[in-house]
Amino acid sequence: MSETTHGGDPVAAELHASTEHHHRNVQGGAARAAVFGASDGLVTNVSLILGVAGAQPGASYVRLAGLAGLLAGAFSMAAGEYVSMSAQRELLHRELEIERRALRLDPEAELEELAQVYQRRGLTPDAAASLARVMMRTPELALETHAREEIGVDPSAISSPYPAAASSFVSFAVGAVVPLVPWFFLAGGAATFTSIGLVVVATTVIGILLAQATGRSAWRSALRQLAVSMLAAGVTYLVGRLVGVGVH
Repeated sequence: MSETTHGGDPVAAELHASTEHHHRNVQGGAARAAVFGASDGLVTNVSLILGVAGAQPGASYVRLAGLAGLLAGAFSMAAGEYVSMSAQRELLHRELEIERRALRLDPEAELEELAQVYQRRGLTPDAAASLARVMMRTPELALETHAREEIGVDPSAISSPYPAAASSFVSFAVGAVVPLVPWFFLAGGAATFTSIGLVVVATTVIGILLAQATGRSAWRSALRQLAVSMLAAGVTYLVGRLVGVGVH
């Protein structure tokens, strides 16, 4: 940016240049599904594994429960993500088609509608009408502008459900396998404590990564993730312990 933009003040220009910022894309379905999938995989499967382990069966039963939880949860997450995003995508396409038809059948009314939107944003009537006419000259630009202003949607940013579903499946499975690994090599208390230790480490890492993405305190985010995981695991372990004692 030139110095004249800042009133000829080179210090102001330098300060502006040093404070330029870039925003992350926070609307991507795949990234969101990956973060929540890994966290859900950890919490869900450690809760299931410790709940079964609390009843003190053989290690083979815990492995079976953990594998079943991993597969069931991963498929459930992927299916839910696919269905929800597909429904959202179809709804948005329907709204865009309605807007496209309105632009084709009654462009004058759509022009006036867009001008009113700009007036509500603070432009004068003349400036709003002029800007609306510019936006309406190209059909695709007109559709994109009306979609943004009326329904808050960027037509070019509508996400596909397939990457989100795949990411959700893989990330849940990765999270869910962490507390399960020790049960392939250990049994009893050793497997239980090793499983808890791995979950503590993995949950802390997820919390720190989330903090880096959101700009929040790393330790606060990590402790929050850890508290949620340990609370869920502790409750299910206690229930499994009580039920196991009752059955025996």
